[in-house]
This record gives sequence, structure tokens and C-alpha cells, in this order.
Amino acid sequence: MTDKVNKRVAGVFNQVAAAIESGEFGDKKKIGLTLLDSEHGIDELKKAARLAENNYNDLEVELIGCEGDKCSCLADAHSIMDQKLEENEIDAAVTLHYNFPLGVSTVGRVVTPGQGKEMLIATTTGTTDTNRVPSMLKNTIYGIAAAKSLGIEKPTVGILNVEGARLVEKNLQKLKENGYEFEFATSVRADGGSVMRGNDLLLGVPDIMVTDTLTGNMLMKVFSAFNTGGQYEAVGYGYGPGVGEDYDKLIGIISRASGAPVIANAIKFMAEVSKGNLLEITEIEMKAANNAGLKNIISEIKNSSSTAEAEAVKEPTKKITDEEIAGIDILEIDAAKETLWKKDIYAETGMGCTGPVILIAEEDEAEARAELKKAGFVE
Repeated sequence: MTDKVNKRVAGVFNQVAAAIESGEFGDKKKIGLTLLDSEHGIDELKKAARLAENNYNDLEVELIGCEGDKCSCLADAHSIMDQKLEENEIDAAVTLHYNFPLGVSTVGRVVTPGQGKEMLIATTTGTTDTNRVPSMLKNTIYGIAAAKSLGIEKPTVGILNVEGARLVEKNLQKLKENGYEFEFATSVRADGGSVMRGNDLLLGVPDIMVTDTLTGNMLMKVFSAFNTGGQYEAVGYGYGPGVGEDYDKLIGIISRASGAPVIANAIKFMAEVSKGNLLEITEIEMKAANNAGLKNIISEIKNSSSTAEAEAVKEPTKKITDEEIAGIDILEIDAAKETLWKKDIYAETGMGCTGPVILIAEEDEAEARAELKKAGFVE
């Protein structure tokens, strides 16, 4: 036999041996990794590639963007990467500073410190929508798709207690009632509910933590680098794959501060979602959500925002406000107050232990609750 044939035969035997050892008998996923713009240098990225291949027998890494020691710019590396994806030379890719189209954002994956539980953060980079609440609604679907591609059949959804959370919760409940199937997580706090607090973040209570992208990006940094001062991301799986309706590429994101352990895990993450058919699952989930009225709900939210008028409402006679009505999102709290003013019910806004509240006189509480329920501010 020639040396070339000997090497090929040896390679086949090595693959068989690795498959027997790992129990993985399917084709290996080929994951591209661009080698530019890391704050830790090219060697850190190459180290991550070796780490991924040594730790995981079901993948191989193709390095993109370098020829010898001479490297192109990151934009050129992205062009090469995109071409390889389009021509199916690689199954997925890991890179940084990639410009996703509007409507696509990434679902990150962290290891929470409370009990070492993994949790997805939807989302962490990109722009899902230009409106906050519709963005978080879509982020929920993206997170569910990512979770299912990882083999989590019935992922639980928690909504981080940020601006817009109550509106997101209310509209997700509409989707659920209209037939879109998913499960809400329950906060470990005494008052429960699907709106998550700091305790829930640290414990990884939901499988998917839904938030806006800027907050998600910050959370990724905190979870991955809280032991290192932020300059070296040492824990987790990176900022995750870009997910979006009709999006047809598997591209995962790391940051300039990501260290070899995180990059290696990001490579594994992309191999997993490739095997788990993330692109196909995303289309299935988006179709199911749209059939349950997602697009109509988003249109209503945007129309409501664009047609809201700054109508002057006369303030009723002041009263002592000794009761609270909670559960109204901060984006709607002023509108809720003015709804009561229009009914000649005096109300003020304030901040309670769990978020914004309407402050009301004790004798007006029942009537106020009824009016707020009629207007859709509370359940």
C-alpha cells in the first residue's frame, strides 16, 4: 500500500475506535472557526479548536481566515465562512462580530452558579425587532427552538423582570390559550409566577430565560467572566446560534474576550444544534406561534404604540392611597392610571416590592380593579 492509502485506512480505524469509545456512530459535524480579532490572539482560538476535537468525538473543526501565519481581515474570513456554509463544506460556524440581518438574534447558553444548571438566554446579540415587547415575544420562540434542538422536549420559559416583562407574560399567555404549546417556569420566590428575579437567574430556574438582547448580552458577560474580572470568558457556551424566521445559516457567536474553554464549548454547542436540526425546528415553532396569532398580537402592540395619543386627562380629587394593585407592566403603568382618572377614580403610580404598582384608596380598590381588568391591564 502507498503511504496515502495507509493514512486513509488508519484514519478510518481511528474513527471506528473513537465511535466505539464515545458511542457516537453518526457522521461528524464539521464546524468552521474564524481565527481573527480575539483579544487573546490566534493561538487561543487554535487551542480551543484542539480542545473541542479532543473532548468531543462527534465533531471536527475547520479553521478559517489564516494561511500560514498571514491572516486576512475578519470581513474576508466571514465571506469565506458564508461560502463554505452555502456550499455545505461545513455544517455550522463559530465567529465573532457577525452582522445578522434584522429579525435574527442569538440564543446564549450559560452555566448558572447556584446549582451548576445550564440555562439558555434568549437573546444575547442581534436585533429581533425594533420594538421591545414584540422582540421578547419572538425571543421566546427562538429560545424554545434552540432548547428543543438540544433535546429538551418541553422546555420551561421564564421572563426576566425587565421593562416590558408583564406585557410579554400577558401576550405569551394569549399565545398559549390560542394553542401554542409551551410551559411557564415558576419563580422560587414566595410569590411565584413566571416573571423571574435575581434568585431565579442564579439558580437557573427556567430552561429559557427570556429578556431583551442588551440585557441578555450583559448577562452572558457576567455568567461567563464573573470570576475573571471580565477580560477572559472562562465558563459557558458563548452567545449562541443566530435564530430567526426563514434564516438558513447556523452561525454561533463568541466575543473577543472568550477564552479557549468557552470557544470549545461554543463549537460543541453548534454541533449539537446542527444535529438537532435547529433550522427546521425554528420554522416549525414559528409556524405554530403564527398559527396561534403571534403576528396579529405583534401588530396590535405596534398599532397601539403608534396610535397612542397624549390625551390630557383631568386629575380627580386627591385621596389617601393606602392600597396597591400590582401586576401592571411599567410600560403601561401611566396608561392604567389615566384609565382610572377617566372614571373619576383617584390613583397614583409607585414602585412595590415586585415592580410598579397602582396606588389607590381603600374604598376605591374593588372598582379600580374592575376597571383595570376591563381595560386589560390586570387579569
